[in-house]
Amino acid sequence: MKKVIIISGANLFSGGTLSIIQDCLQYIDENLTALYRVIALVNDKTNFVGLKNVELIEIPKARNSYFHRLYYEYFKYKSLSRKWRPSLWFSLNDMSSNVFADTRAVYCHNPSPFRKITARDLVDQPKLFFFSLFYKYVYRINIHKNSYVVVQQKWIKEQFVHCFNLHRKKVIVANPHNSSDITIGDSFRQEEIKIFFYPAMARPFKNFEVIIEAVKILERNGVKDFTVVLTISGLENNYAKRIVKQAEGLNNIKFTGLLDRNEVEEYYKAAVCLLFPSKLETWGLPITEFKKYNKTIFLADLPYAKETLGLYDKAVFFDQDSGTTLADLMYKIIKGEHINYSLTCQITYDSPYSENWKELFDILLDDK
Repeated sequence: MKKVIIISGANLFSGGTLSIIQDCLQYIDENLTALYRVIALVNDKTNFVGLKNVELIEIPKARNSYFHRLYYEYFKYKSLSRKWRPSLWFSLNDMSSNVFADTRAVYCHNPSPFRKITARDLVDQPKLFFFSLFYKYVYRINIHKNSYVVVQQKWIKEQFVHCFNLHRKKVIVANPHNSSDITIGDSFRQEEIKIFFYPAMARPFKNFEVIIEAVKILERNGVKDFTVVLTISGLENNYAKRIVKQAEGLNNIKFTGLLDRNEVEEYYKAAVCLLFPSKLETWGLPITEFKKYNKTIFLADLPYAKETLGLYDKAVFFDQDSGTTLADLMYKIIKGEHINYSLTCQITYDSPYSENWKELFDILLDDK
């Protein structure tokens, strides 16, 4: 009989985390199912069209409430693991599941425990505010029972080692794999109206405010022929509502609401520049995705952004709190003026490190 791998991701339903489990299962489906029986616990099977060999089990209740999430992670999954007796239980849900398995691993991609929360967060997104307060404690539960803890960047590995007293060899830095690494270049037709694109969910740390401030400055100075596309609608939460209200009267901002991956890709093609002022990320996937178009990126002058970007010759790191600086940069793009791009460098990593799914599963399944 084949050994069993469980991929637990029933709480992942949108955005970058959904992309991670989709890419993970695609790799497994094509490369590991000849040797292993693979069962994936997911929120919605329709998000995984095309998988031929991975067994999908829907657990939609796992994200109905935090009570349901804790129940599944710490109670229900234990009984399932006793039934399946997996060789590897790999939780992509941040939480270290209470399960039986030869190897246990958890993928931690929520950076909220390492962000200073404010009273404004309580107003903007109270649900996220309270969860951020105890997420560090959620991370701590069962974390030492894992064979490995997987994170996306070097800086967050240092946080885990320090905060949870983990051995460095147990923490794997696994850069998210981008399946489209080919540089497309500048051969596509540029629109006369310059499009700036910021694909992000409505979270307070995403820092939409600095973009609103920059657009206000540009419009006050009579600058036209540009559009900033933001992927929120204003209906998501109080924070989104506040951002849309701040943008009232601005003619050069377009709110699209959440986009699917194909729609995001179309905006990547149309945009002249990616804006990424987020103050906190465990990776910053749009930065990686946009690089293949070989176009300009304006991004926060923060460690996560520099690590995500790596070597790239068309980026500028700017003060993420300065709308004036961002407005100046955007003006140069709109008017076709020369831009002094920032110096970038490739980050080096200590072992254990993986830069794709193959290398990660080679570590997780070693001798299993």
